[in-house]
Parts: sequence; structure tokens; C-alpha cells
Amino acid sequence: METAELIWQNGELVPWDEAKTHVLSHGLHYGTGVFEGIRCYATERGPAVFRHREHLERLEKSAELYYLKLPFTAEELREATHELIRRNGLDSCYIRPLAYRGYGNLGLYATDAPIDVVVAAFPWGVYLGEEGTRHGIRARVSSWRGISGESLIPHAKATGQYLNSVLAKTEATAAGYDEAILLDTHGRVSEGSGENVFVVRDGVICTPPHTAAILDGITRNSVVQIATDLGYPIEERDIARAELYLADEVFLTGTAAELVPVREVDDHPLGEPGEITRVVQAKLQDALHGRAEEYLEWLDFVEVPTGRITPAA
Repeated sequence: METAELIWQNGELVPWDEAKTHVLSHGLHYGTGVFEGIRCYATERGPAVFRHREHLERLEKSAELYYLKLPFTAEELREATHELIRRNGLDSCYIRPLAYRGYGNLGLYATDAPIDVVVAAFPWGVYLGEEGTRHGIRARVSSWRGISGESLIPHAKATGQYLNSVLAKTEATAAGYDEAILLDTHGRVSEGSGENVFVVRDGVICTPPHTAAILDGITRNSVVQIATDLGYPIEERDIARAELYLADEVFLTGTAAELVPVREVDDHPLGEPGEITRVVQAKLQDALHGRAEEYLEWLDFVEVPTGRITPAA
């Protein structure tokens, strides 16, 4: 992975290689942490973080659900992220805020353990590759079911929960596919290993509901708004596995992946990306890069001095 000069850690900017945590940190042993994936894009008005406040609000909510008391407010983390982008001299980047129980108690009940918070910002291309974004990816329905709301909290973006995604992604990749699609415990379509799922049938865009154990994706919500504004009917409903094969179009959305078409599911061909996928994808790209006036409110512009920033030593 590409690196940057600095990482924000517990209120301070530290050199990339010096951002460290203790090996007995609670979060390392038990996955007691929450995080976000956020992107900053180059626009004509300078660097802009996409839906920054919504991401930070979700971080706060995820932390609260897992009894993590954040020592910094969302606004403090927002300001820290802006400063980090400026000091690293980044026009566009991927941003990873992370909060986790640190060193001090290895018991399962460890509310006295400190909460460490870091924010990293660094260059990272689209998660499933430029080729996949243009021509679509091959997906496989995973043998692993998505996590159940009866055991964990799918609506929280928690670190330990992603072992479920790691299993699904590893299985799919080892079998020669680009991505996994998980079903929920009832056998209905849930989500990808790191993305939300959309199915297009007869001109209607369908996506699994919150009851299908999905993460309430911010890119998902953006796409729902964009598709609605473009005049496409949207349905949040249960989706059967077979509908993935019978669909006219399938696409995935997420901050890391953006919007990526699916050209094949379980060796059932869907073909090149369809018209609806392409139209929504193009409008999303316009929104991300500040070319869509109607969605400028989604962008959190980073104020930078005139001229290119020189990264801190």
C-alpha cells in the first residue's frame, strides 16, 4: 500500500512509521474497535471529503453501540482530518478513522481500558480495480452467511465483525472470483464482503432492506438518492438468491469500491454493465468530484493555502 508522511494519533500528528500501539491492546485481541472508510476527491475547488459528517456520525453511533466512549468529538475528528490532508499534501485520498480499546485491561469487561483513536489518510485506488469499474466483476455467493443481528450488530462498522467478510472474500478470491456476495441467515441476499448490493429488474432498482443484516451504507444511501432524482423506481425489499442470476443488471456500492458493476454471478453471465448502472455510476462520479451542483452539499471542502502543499517532514 502507498503511504503518507503523517498519521493523526490521539490528538497528535506523528510520522507514519511511528504510529504504534501496544501488543496487548484490547482491540487487537478481541476486535473491540470501530472504524470508517472515507474518501477525499480532487475537485475544481480543491480537496473535498465525501459525506464526511455522515461518516463521522456513523463512527460515533458504532462506538456507542459497542460501549466505546470516544475521547474526541466528530467535529474534532473532522478538523484533525482536514489538517492531516493539508500536512500530507494530498489532493485525493482514502481516509481511515479507527477507534479501539487500547492497553490496560485484557478482561472481556474492560470499560476502564483507554480508547485510542487514529486517523490515516493515504492514496488508494478503487477497491475492485479500474477494469472492474469499467467492465464489471465476477462475483460468487459465499458459503459463509452474513453475521446475524441476533449475535452482533450489523449496523455498526466494527472491526471484529469483518472476520466474516475476510472469510467470504478469501473464499471467493481463492476460487477465482473478484468478490463475494453473502446471504443472511434466512438465505436472502445481504451484502458483499465490503459493499451493498443492488439488483435491476424490469427497470426497477432493488436493494436489500435493513432487516437483511446490512451495513447502512453511505454510498448506498447516496445512490438511492441519485437514482430517485434520475427518475428510477427504487425498492428496498428482500431479494432471493436466484434474482442475482435473473437480474438485468447487478452492481455493488461502497466507499472503497465506489460503484462497480457485476458482470457474472456464480458463473451465470449478466453481460457488460447495463444502461441504468452506467447512468447512475456517471452521476455518482459527478457527485464525488464536485461536478454535480445538486450534490455539492455532500462535499466537505478542505481549505488549503494557495499552491501545492509541501508535506511535513
